[in-house]
Amino acid sequence: MSFHLHFDESDLLRCRFAISPIWETQQAVRTLLRPGRHGYHEPWLRRIRSAATGLDLRPLWSLMPESGHSPDFLSPPPLGPYASFEEEIAGVRAIDPRLVRGDLKLTLACMPGTRDSPAGRAMLADPARAQQELAELLEQAWRVLVEPDWPRLRALLEADIAYHSRRLAAVGFSRLLSELSPQLSWADSTLTLIGVKGRHSRVLGGQGLVLMPSVFAWPDVVSGFEPPWQPAVIYPARGIGALWTEPADRTPKTLARLLGRARADVLCALDEPAGTSALAHRLGLAPSSVSEHLSVLRAAGLLTSRRYGHQVLYERTPLGIALAVPTE
Repeated sequence: MSFHLHFDESDLLRCRFAISPIWETQQAVRTLLRPGRHGYHEPWLRRIRSAATGLDLRPLWSLMPESGHSPDFLSPPPLGPYASFEEEIAGVRAIDPRLVRGDLKLTLACMPGTRDSPAGRAMLADPARAQQELAELLEQAWRVLVEPDWPRLRALLEADIAYHSRRLAAVGFSRLLSELSPQLSWADSTLTLIGVKGRHSRVLGGQGLVLMPSVFAWPDVVSGFEPPWQPAVIYPARGIGALWTEPADRTPKTLARLLGRARADVLCALDEPAGTSALAHRLGLAPSSVSEHLSVLRAAGLLTSRRYGHQVLYERTPLGIALAVPTE
């Protein structure tokens, strides 16, 4: 089965990348429910297990079918590239309850027996109340499951966008899609997502497309969003294999003796481009210390830096890459 998005010239001009903390939150909730997604996230799961037991996630899980429609109103495509969770959850709470009810009907229809259950009937009878209760639960999930690690997650997502923005300039939109995922292809002005259950087709009609890297969507590529939402394609972010690995665990001992442990850890933490605050959070160092180490490493020719959006991202030069390769 497949999913088709039909473009015209104006749609190509309105394609953009974005990061959504509310999307990552609801996907983190889904990951707890789906053992097949645990893979790379076992260290995170072990760390949040006790805290997660204090959350009653069943109302959200009841709206997460194995296949079919999930509620768009709980994580609509972000309006800007770097919306905060607070901005996004405020938007969820402000959605017209009539849209919420229609969205809930589509989802409950994908979950046999749920629509006629007491909980399902209550949601449809009072969608405004369901909307606020689900938003409150989603905010609790953000605080417990995602916010403590958000600097690390955001750094990975921003690095993915920086990389794929360069690839878009280098190879064009058609080839970029196949690099995002082998499930994506481009032909005759149509983006096709294969390997999904069901068949769906949508003409974008000038809305364009949002491309969103995701940590917790792995290994799936997700698309959809019914009108009035802007269509989006969510794909697994690059580098999640090392996401939960502590940089010090893979710093060569000889490099630590040469540069000093903290400076070597900073160099080895840059598997993907990252900013000062994200590195400081990940390494447990003061931002001022990380900034000093980055300046020294850049002056030594081991790093380069460039501004991307609201921050400066650092990445290793070929010499820096060579030094960071374990030899022991």
